[in-house]
Amino acid sequence: MNVLGNYEVWFVTGSQHLYGREALDQVNSDSQAICEGLNSAGLPCKVVFKPVLTTSEEIAKLAADANNSPECIGLVMWMHTFSPAKMWIKGLSILNKPFAHLHTQCNRDIPWEKIDMDFMNLNQSAHGGREFGFICSRMRKQRKVIVGHWQDKKVIEKLGIWIRAAAGWNEWQNLNVARFGDNMRNVAVTEGDKVEAEKQFGFSVNGYGVGDLVDIIQNTPDSEVQAVMDSYKSSYTLDFDDSHLPRVRESAKIEAGMRSFLEKGGFKAFTTTFEDLHGLEQLPGLAVQRLMEDGYGFGAEGDWKTAAIVRAMKVMSEGMDGGTSFMEDYTYHLEPGNMKVLGAHMLEVCSSLAENKPALEVHHLGIGGKADPPRLVFNVPNGNGINASVMDMGNRFRMLINPCRVVSPDADLPNLPVARVLWQPEPDLATAAEAWIHGGGAHHTGFSMALNSEHMEDFAEMAGIEYLHIDKDTTISSFKNDLRTNEIYYMLHKSLS
Repeated sequence: MNVLGNYEVWFVTGSQHLYGREALDQVNSDSQAICEGLNSAGLPCKVVFKPVLTTSEEIAKLAADANNSPECIGLVMWMHTFSPAKMWIKGLSILNKPFAHLHTQCNRDIPWEKIDMDFMNLNQSAHGGREFGFICSRMRKQRKVIVGHWQDKKVIEKLGIWIRAAAGWNEWQNLNVARFGDNMRNVAVTEGDKVEAEKQFGFSVNGYGVGDLVDIIQNTPDSEVQAVMDSYKSSYTLDFDDSHLPRVRESAKIEAGMRSFLEKGGFKAFTTTFEDLHGLEQLPGLAVQRLMEDGYGFGAEGDWKTAAIVRAMKVMSEGMDGGTSFMEDYTYHLEPGNMKVLGAHMLEVCSSLAENKPALEVHHLGIGGKADPPRLVFNVPNGNGINASVMDMGNRFRMLINPCRVVSPDADLPNLPVARVLWQPEPDLATAAEAWIHGGGAHHTGFSMALNSEHMEDFAEMAGIEYLHIDKDTTISSFKNDLRTNEIYYMLHKSLS
């Protein structure tokens, strides 16, 4: 997957003609220097310098250009001097790309012995940024505000997080999700309003009969199947006897066919359901694991919202250490003082999370009524992770985030032949699970050991999704109050918009 290398963010500086040509030339030079410095800091996307803006017409034109640029995923705004904010109204009114307000200045320190009024007039971000901040708030514009010197490690980190979130949001604008079969029957949380989702988020979700997929699988050339088989041999420890070889080859055929279907249709995310496997000899677990590792979003049992968020998280985490996967809270360890969640699924957990080289195994699956399917089996290394879930609450979409600490199993799991991860949620399992349930959180999540809560909060704000965070400081009473307050806010917001 190579997505972030195709994108850029624009570095935009505000000023005004009041200061004269010499001062504006210095503003322009300083802006270029900061832009070059940001590019050398290792941010996820290229930062593109744009000439300093000093009029309403210039700002509006830049906003229109940004809107029409497929490479531009967002803008970084900086007020070097005072920039009267009325001239930003027209441009901000039409801008439909996310932006971050970088509240910084070119110099880090005050030159105590040399400072004079010329220096003060040139370096006015302290109140120029407040003027810009006012008009953004007055216009109810969502944005990220980052404060500090532009070379500071924390500032660079926050800007990088925002850029990754912008890339995920940009991915949703053009995302196509394929559903092989429908929703798992009678399940509520995986349903939702696909029309409203396309209206708000831009991505489209459409269903396809499993027979359409089977036709492509059955006509997959042997050369493509063999290429997948060769990849199995080079990538995994093969832990099955020769009697299972036909099952493994069938899995390779399913994978090659699914990949062909998704590529031809321009899909970057998909769902399956074990209740609709017509024409398939086995549940496509191994194929799903490998497609996810290549960057596809996935949701089981028809869960298109999770498929979409997993794809966004895959894009956001590109090039970072740690994996990202579809996940499910499967069962608990409720030992007092040592409570944990065992996350897994029937088969479909992405091998980007694997601690060591995964084992390719074939075992019986007591659900779906099909042949014994191959799957990758592995544990997940210790470290920090997050679970992210998106739900349709009727009058809005909601995102729940819960950071966790991934830990080792207390003992081996010789009779559990699936990929699995064990974690301790913040602040503890009892509080986290109670808050999750009060918040209507789904049992499916996007799980990542690369991203953190700030990535997801920035993403949720860009997407206009209600954001609820369960972390080390959460109490049930405060969480319930947040739910009540948010209910009032969204009812009023809907009536006023």
